[in-house]
Amino acid sequence: MVHRPAPPRRLTAAAAVLGLLLALHTSTTAATPVARTARGPAVTEVAVAPGSTTPLNGYAIQSTAKVSDSPAAVSSPGYPANGWYPAGPRSTVIAALLANGTYPDPFYSTNLKKIPAADFAVPWWYRSDFSVADTAQRTYLDFSGVISAADVYVNGSRIAARSDVTGAYTHHELDITALVRPGVNTVAFRIEPNAPLKNLTMGWLDWLQPPPDQNMGIVRDVLVRRGGPVALRDAHAVTTLALPSLASAEVTVKAKARNDSASEVTATVSGTLGGTPFSQDVTLPAHESRTVVFTPAAHPQLRLRSPRVWWPASMGEQPLYDLDLTVSAAGAVSDTAHESFGIRDVKAPLNSDGTRRYSVNGRPLLIKGGGWSPDEFLRWDRRYVEDRLKYALDLGLNTLRLEGHIEPDEFFDLADRHGVLTLPGWECCDKWEGNNNGSEAGDKWTDADYPVAKASMAAEAARLRGHPSVISFLIGSDFAPDARIEKNYLDALRDADWSTPVVAAASSKSSPVLGSSGMKMTGPYDWVPPAYWYAKREGGATGFNSETSAGPDIPTLDTLRRMMSPAELDTLWRNPSAKQYHRSPSSTFSSLKIYDDALAGRYGAPTSLADYVRKAQLAQYENVRAQFESYARNATDASKPATGVVYWMFNSGWTSLHWQLLDRFLDQGGAYFGAKKANEPLHVQYSYDSRSVVLVNSRHAPASGLTARVSLFNTDGTRKYDRTVQGLDVGGDGARTTALTLPASVAGLSPAYLARLVLTDAAGKEVSRNVYWLSTKADVLDWANTDWYHTPTTAYGDLTGLSSMAKTSVSATASTTADGEGTSTTTVTIRNTGGGRTPALLTDVHVVDAAGVPVLPVRWSDNQVSLWPGESATLTARYRTADLHGSAPRLRISGWNTATATVDAR
Repeated sequence: MVHRPAPPRRLTAAAAVLGLLLALHTSTTAATPVARTARGPAVTEVAVAPGSTTPLNGYAIQSTAKVSDSPAAVSSPGYPANGWYPAGPRSTVIAALLANGTYPDPFYSTNLKKIPAADFAVPWWYRSDFSVADTAQRTYLDFSGVISAADVYVNGSRIAARSDVTGAYTHHELDITALVRPGVNTVAFRIEPNAPLKNLTMGWLDWLQPPPDQNMGIVRDVLVRRGGPVALRDAHAVTTLALPSLASAEVTVKAKARNDSASEVTATVSGTLGGTPFSQDVTLPAHESRTVVFTPAAHPQLRLRSPRVWWPASMGEQPLYDLDLTVSAAGAVSDTAHESFGIRDVKAPLNSDGTRRYSVNGRPLLIKGGGWSPDEFLRWDRRYVEDRLKYALDLGLNTLRLEGHIEPDEFFDLADRHGVLTLPGWECCDKWEGNNNGSEAGDKWTDADYPVAKASMAAEAARLRGHPSVISFLIGSDFAPDARIEKNYLDALRDADWSTPVVAAASSKSSPVLGSSGMKMTGPYDWVPPAYWYAKREGGATGFNSETSAGPDIPTLDTLRRMMSPAELDTLWRNPSAKQYHRSPSSTFSSLKIYDDALAGRYGAPTSLADYVRKAQLAQYENVRAQFESYARNATDASKPATGVVYWMFNSGWTSLHWQLLDRFLDQGGAYFGAKKANEPLHVQYSYDSRSVVLVNSRHAPASGLTARVSLFNTDGTRKYDRTVQGLDVGGDGARTTALTLPASVAGLSPAYLARLVLTDAAGKEVSRNVYWLSTKADVLDWANTDWYHTPTTAYGDLTGLSSMAKTSVSATASTTADGEGTSTTTVTIRNTGGGRTPALLTDVHVVDAAGVPVLPVRWSDNQVSLWPGESATLTARYRTADLHGSAPRLRISGWNTATATVDAR
């Protein structure tokens, strides 16, 4: 994002270089509740079997300012951690304190800034007990995700210093066999404060108000690993898919066998891939490692015929293969490893315009994405994450970009399963780009930073390489790395057998080896009119725009009342120049003035909070729709095609007024349904630049025998233009065809008017419907004064006539069925029952409980629809039955020019 303004100790070789990550879970997941004592979590019972990995249940935490005891005492079993706070297995300090009720809701009003930052300017202790029944096996601590650095202790002895355990992404494996005793053992981390400008960790940018602890803590599982004399690490599969036939694939299996004993060992590494066995012997001198490789040449069973190919959700199925490995020594199992992976091919060469264009399994793919934000306090909630991934698919998106804040393993497991592509990479505007970031924030690197960065890259590469959902790694964001940093990254990626494209930056920067990024980061990040997106310049629909949107996305009235005080809500609609705490800490984005001026200039000054919000939903619908539609229309252009667009952002990590297609509570407004409409698989759309009506088909199969009808109406419902075009055909994979071009002027049109586009198939069935509110007066852009975050508008289109539309009525009949597995489906038919000619514009339906609270998350077949008199639409909503809180479902129906009503949906 352009975010301007001593005792026994043994570190394995992997830990010495900060290692590679292999964090596989065989026990309780982080989201599972555990019983807690008054001092912290229950003692973690460590599994006995070789190859087992057991995550710690959680911690007791306390500020070092309140602990006078020595590290040896704190990290010894039986230490009385009286008054310490319980923390989950993945928890920042703030997350733990919030869970303990220390502070009021940080998502409401300005509560967050009232939390004293001084409390987190000193190190904090994280302490956990684990029980080992059998010490005959070797025992290791395996972890990453320490923010920002830590001294690590086991049973009173320091086993690693903070100079070794530093960096949020570095992976560490510490051999603690000599320290572990039968019964209860203790591990303690003395965690240093986080300073994102000084440390290679995780920070927050201008997305939200940052947490006062800067995410200090442990945000990934700490695993206790067990094994015999020979350890098996870095197991993975390297795949090659035959293109374009997809008829075969070759799989090379690799794993590192490491002899942790003092004697030479001959071991057998055996495995199965999809049930097919293979094996080989390896002799290892004492304390040495060797990479064991199984090639298709030596093991023909690794040459697959008719492989099960993994596809993004919009293109096919998402099958995964299981790789299981075992190493045995002296007739006994010593260690095991398991990996899941998908077989797919990703390429992203630069086209003739120098733009990066992705293809998956030989088929071109327009990247339609959003910027992903984790929870502000980095709390992991599997269900909440999965709900958002399902929303992404519901919106027709295929990709999520992770700028820093690279989520835990389960995130990518879910992305694999649901077919959501991901673009992870390092973040801007802090230490990560400190060496090459112009005038932006971030300390310059010292010699100590280079091995940390390389180890971070190695760990993330090893962790992510097998996930078919991961289609690139961006080693830069706003800036590309310099030669020394780039070499370290590329060496680490090569050593990890990284197989998908590596991109120098998310901006149009170049690095010495990779060359041009093939992407652009030209904004905008604040309001521009819908017509902006059709210009092939700046942020318009050409090339690959890695992050862009028209800025503010005002949430629904329900959400606003959950996040802001009455006084703040009053200021929100009355004072465009007021600083908005729920917008951004950046001075550039601190107010909503650009947005509010446009809202008033185009739609008329708001007359109340409710009027402000309804105008915002209308504005956001048209703008987000135009952004995605323009990129889809231009994707197959012969010159300067659009190849990718990432909406900035998909979601927010807290309660926000900008950069979100869905809000913190998963409610859906104009931005959401504008994106959903634009990304229909077979879609009819209007072009703001040329007035053409275009069909875009993102399905693989072509469509033929289509009919497009276009009608223009005054705001009173009078029809002023009507034309039908039959026999339309459109190819697949993003192809387009032009149905017709509207005349430059139509007699009798009111200054604000409506365009209704309807597409039907050969059988007469409606397959796409799209309604626009347009003006005979154009928005005028001041391109000469474009800056990094927007292009000024010097004259606004006139949509004020929409406010004088006659009121009309909408009726609804609904019923709900439950599937017996926790999901309910509500089906509603809404009909414009008004007696005149006036359409019901942007009719919204919300499922609510008995108290009128929206049931969320919910996935609608369609919503915010516009209906002419006598027209009806049948919509379905799917949601968790439990989210009704025991009440019968009800529907709240509202619209631009219809009164709000609530109907029974049983």
